[in-house]
Amino acid sequence: MEEKVRVLVYGKVQGIGYRSFVQRYAKMLGIKGYVRNLPNNKVEAVLCGEKSDIEKMIEIMKKNHPLAEVKDIKIEKLQSETNFSDFHIF
Repeated sequence: MEEKVRVLVYGKVQGIGYRSFVQRYAKMLGIKGYVRNLPNNKVEAVLCGEKSDIEKMIEIMKKNHPLAEVKDIKIEKLQSETNFSDFHIF
């Protein structure tokens, strides 16, 4: 069953290649959506894919970037009908 979630990542996650890192792993897991910087040193990602893949992706986002200092992650389920054909960086 495909799910769609919005993930907000707080901490030192800008200016270190974090969005490219997220895109690379999302594509490896077959996740569609996007990642972008937000004001106040936040990164937003919308992830669309199988629940188990999204759960893996969130764990990767929390721990695996060598320069990131993730302080908090907020996850919100989305109900929108928007479909993505790939994973993009904005």
